[in-house]
Amino acid sequence: MLENWQTAGFGLYVHWPFCASKCPYCDFNSHVSATIDQSQWAAAYLKELDRYGAETPGRVLSSIYFGGGTPSLMDPATVAAIIDKAADLWTFANDIEITLEANPTSIEAKNFAGYREAGVNRVSMGFQALSDDDLRKLGRLHSVDEGLRALEIARQHFSRVNFDLIYARQNQNLADWQAELDLALSFSPDHLSLYQLTIEPGTAFGARFEAGKLAGLPEEDLAVDMFFHTQEATAAAGLPAYEVSNHAKPGEESRHNLIYWRSGDWMGVGPGAHGRLSFGGNRWATEAPLSPSKWLENVLGDTDKRERASLPLHEQVTEYLLMGLRTSEGIALDRLDHQFKTKLNTNKIKDLQDLGLISVDQKRLRATNEGRPVLNGILREILPD
Repeated sequence: MLENWQTAGFGLYVHWPFCASKCPYCDFNSHVSATIDQSQWAAAYLKELDRYGAETPGRVLSSIYFGGGTPSLMDPATVAAIIDKAADLWTFANDIEITLEANPTSIEAKNFAGYREAGVNRVSMGFQALSDDDLRKLGRLHSVDEGLRALEIARQHFSRVNFDLIYARQNQNLADWQAELDLALSFSPDHLSLYQLTIEPGTAFGARFEAGKLAGLPEEDLAVDMFFHTQEATAAAGLPAYEVSNHAKPGEESRHNLIYWRSGDWMGVGPGAHGRLSFGGNRWATEAPLSPSKWLENVLGDTDKRERASLPLHEQVTEYLLMGLRTSEGIALDRLDHQFKTKLNTNKIKDLQDLGLISVDQKRLRATNEGRPVLNGILREILPD
């Protein structure tokens, strides 16, 4: 039997924890720092990669993803050192995807040539909005014009460019979102990540919401209408949803994110980074310390503080279903049977099929367009007791 990484992919996630400012909606592990010792951080990443390399010899690496934070604040030399170290430790897939998240400011765009030379072959740009007023509300530091100039520069260096937008924002109506999405599609993107604004506890928006000071959020029915319009408009433009919030031309899907959604293996390197690794007959969940200073101190001091827990089979099944049903390809019932030793409730599946929420064909189970907005409810129904 093939190992899990051979079935669903093997990736590396590198977390850069620093940002120029903290966005009010963001609950990622990101921090503002006046000074960053790039050489010290590069040394720490390389040491951590050596640890993972010793545990996972002989594997083929499908993807590297630099996330954050704002990885476009990294020196190109730091990025190059990490990529070169990964190439020493693992065999690169012939079509390896190496993605770096970037904020579309003109200063960071100047680094694009350096990232390309380092080996990055895909960029994901955090536009978030195509309205200057809404960009200010979201705490973004760029204007629409500045973002579009950065997009043009990115396309000069990379053949694969994604950009993110957030919808269901304050005081945004359906017509506003339709016009903004039409504008985004007019740039002929090959990949779009389109997320509904969520108010997370512990964020500035979360505090304002709790205090009743975050006015103008759309009602649930309007947010649902925006979701369905997003699916229809992107599909009509040749970028169907291959995952609930991600849309791509065929062949341009994010290979790294597919590793997550297919329950593959990946290493999470950097402060607060999570990972999933399968070896020794177990599947392990890994998590690094959140604090950038603590993480740096531990790694450079040769102290391994990565938390590691063996995932029980029922949690592996839940993750596989939760992530896989977000995608258009759904889940493989044969894999559920052979790898996870689990069979779903056939009566419940039949009921959900009758309701038009799921489909089953060619030994795959998928959520329909109508089912994707209610995935949690579907999971409650089909998960074994």
